[in-house]
Amino acid sequence: MASKLFSPITLRGLTLSDRIVVAPMCQYASEDGNAADWHLMNLGQYAMGAGGLVMTEATHVSPEGRITPRCLGLYSDDNEATLKRVVDFCKQWGTSHMAIQIAHAGRKGSNRPPLNGGGALPADEGAWETVGPSAAGFGDWPAPRALDDSGLARVKQEFVDATIRADRIGFDLAEMHGGHGYLLHQFVSPISNQRNDGYGGPLENRMRFPLEVFEACRAVWPDDKPMGIRFSASDWVEGGFNPEESVIYARALKQLGCDFVDVTSGGLDPRQKIDLRPGYQVHLAEKIRNEADIPVMAVGLIVEPEHAEEIVASGKADMVALARGMMDNPRWAWHAAQALGVEIKYPDQYARCAPNAWPGASQKKLALAAE
Repeated sequence: MASKLFSPITLRGLTLSDRIVVAPMCQYASEDGNAADWHLMNLGQYAMGAGGLVMTEATHVSPEGRITPRCLGLYSDDNEATLKRVVDFCKQWGTSHMAIQIAHAGRKGSNRPPLNGGGALPADEGAWETVGPSAAGFGDWPAPRALDDSGLARVKQEFVDATIRADRIGFDLAEMHGGHGYLLHQFVSPISNQRNDGYGGPLENRMRFPLEVFEACRAVWPDDKPMGIRFSASDWVEGGFNPEESVIYARALKQLGCDFVDVTSGGLDPRQKIDLRPGYQVHLAEKIRNEADIPVMAVGLIVEPEHAEEIVASGKADMVALARGMMDNPRWAWHAAQALGVEIKYPDQYARCAPNAWPGASQKKLALAAE
């Protein structure tokens, strides 16, 4: 039986060779938002076939929108030039299509990188004032400044400007980051959105700003290029954003030209209780796919090729995204293809190690089977 995981999928004018996506993974290796040699190496290794689509880490629309001072940005000419260098390199030597995740951290910004202990930056380490829908902080972190009308307009324009830059760089696909407790997520959740104007209260109002941002970005993104969104379909907290609301949100996004939803969960409230297990978020992706009639990516503890195949083949999701699994094994897709009996394209320089060209591949498979 032919593999569904390794079957092509078309979104607008983009056809991916398989359903495997390298998920965004923050690297905390930037200075002033600029991509560095680390990004060249990190994204370059994935572009050699780790998936049909490779996404950048969260790429922020403004300095104040960064999670940490070491996060990637796309708000200056230098940011654009350094990231274009990386994308050009990946496209020259790789076999994967390249995507960007466009983000704003909101109240979860101004942090130390996890490599330096994490947590809110103190004033003597360059802390900045964060913004959010309301003056309600994440746990005991400093409360953000609630965005007024001019602030909302400014942030929306920052998203638009970053989207224009992403197109100039040459990305094949764009994803808005609306999950993990960052700014767009903060608006849709009643926990973080305590406004009493047209952007707060009932779900229709809480969705308004993210929908306005998406619509404005879709308007400047080429018609033949897909644009989607990652959002958290559940806060995993009583009284928070929930799967039923996520379906309504996905339907509204689809009406604005959203091509897919990258379905994740959590990240908004430290009180969250998540039942971590293989594929623990797949049921959320399946619900949105079925009830909103929109393509979805499933992500979260998808490790084994057979599991990924089952998710796609059974119609639970259209694509699967891997993060730490790719860190652990950037050749995951190559090995998954071998496990599922599929031939895939290797970069020309590495074609000699493909199973049809290297006798060692069959010996390796026999050794693994004997374990």
